[in-house]
Amino acid sequence: MRSTQEILRETKAAAPALALASPERKNALLLSIADSLMAHEASILAANARDIEAAREKLGPVMIDRLTLTPARIAAIAEGVREVAALPDPVGKELSRVTRPNGLVIRKVSVPLGVIAMIYESRPNVTSDAAALALKAGSAMVLRGGKEAFASNAAIVEAIHDGLQKAGFPPALVSLVEDRTRQSAMDLMTAAGFIDLLIPRGSAGLIRACVENAKVPCIQTGTGICHIYADASADIDQALAIIDNAKTSRPSVCNAMEVLLVHRDIAAALLPRLKERLVDARQARGLTPVEFRLDARAAQYIPGKLAGKNDFDTEFLDYILAVAVVDSLEEALAHIARHSTGHSEAILTRDETAAERFTRAVDSAAVYVNASTRFTDGGEFGLGCEMGISTQKLHARGPMGLEELTTYKYVVMGNGQVR
Repeated sequence: MRSTQEILRETKAAAPALALASPERKNALLLSIADSLMAHEASILAANARDIEAAREKLGPVMIDRLTLTPARIAAIAEGVREVAALPDPVGKELSRVTRPNGLVIRKVSVPLGVIAMIYESRPNVTSDAAALALKAGSAMVLRGGKEAFASNAAIVEAIHDGLQKAGFPPALVSLVEDRTRQSAMDLMTAAGFIDLLIPRGSAGLIRACVENAKVPCIQTGTGICHIYADASADIDQALAIIDNAKTSRPSVCNAMEVLLVHRDIAAALLPRLKERLVDARQARGLTPVEFRLDARAAQYIPGKLAGKNDFDTEFLDYILAVAVVDSLEEALAHIARHSTGHSEAILTRDETAAERFTRAVDSAAVYVNASTRFTDGGEFGLGCEMGISTQKLHARGPMGLEELTTYKYVVMGNGQVR
């Protein structure tokens, strides 16, 4: 097993080979990787089966779904890489140009970050998504996935290495950390001089550990206690469809709704129908019903568990929904301000004034009016796949696509000027 320090040295040494590559060469590289992922489908599926078998006793069905790869999902992964290849190149763009009175021409130009590292959990598709975005943005990639997906990640990286070699690039441009202990995560957090940006993508505990320990630039991503507020004027039928999608389409992801706030004026009309849809109808179809965690007022309308003190501060990542009844838009805004992680929030309303107030007052990366929070995603935002959802304000916010994976420098053209 190679040490994390060895891997970091190899990746940093390989990075210049990509930083100076033309857009055409980088696109050819990504297409080569996409073809290689499809060619390695059998070995990737076999590795994934080993991961699933080892994790079956430790993880619930929702988390097993996050871990699972299928031929269709591998095809989607490869297609995602091709979509990144088709996007405009973010490197070398002139962001601004100023001509000073002394004749100096000052150009602000986008450039690669250098070496990007990611610590992530459970989802092997992140391995190829992250590598594709970093490569397109001209940077090398160091990946440290969760131990529950190690075999899957290793097989995907092997396919990526094959694609890199066939395109004439060093395999070390994409590296997988081999040490599966917590020490390897700490090694990345403290790798000053080797890592230009660290992205933790996973649980609140992982992100907190990076924030507390990182000695390299770090972007917080992922934790999503996402709220939907059903205002007094909400269209009930539309609200039911949006809430259903936001909670049940894929509850294990960070843009799934975790908290529903309902205005008191529509609670009697909305909540019983919501219970029929998310509990009774799902049970009748053989699907997992949603478990409600209710405040005292919501419990007057539907059955469920009374919410505990932490239920409105929990990212369940499961078929669990915390529900509260509020008296006003202002009370909903105050609740969101106390409990939100700054990811995604939505208002369901036919009142344009309420919608405007909500979008201006809610301080989250994505704020929706009459739409599901599940759209907070790089692909859905037209960015290709994404590196993660940043819940901080600098240097990126929301879905992190190619633009967020570059920095810039000033190129100053003179003709003998001195100061």
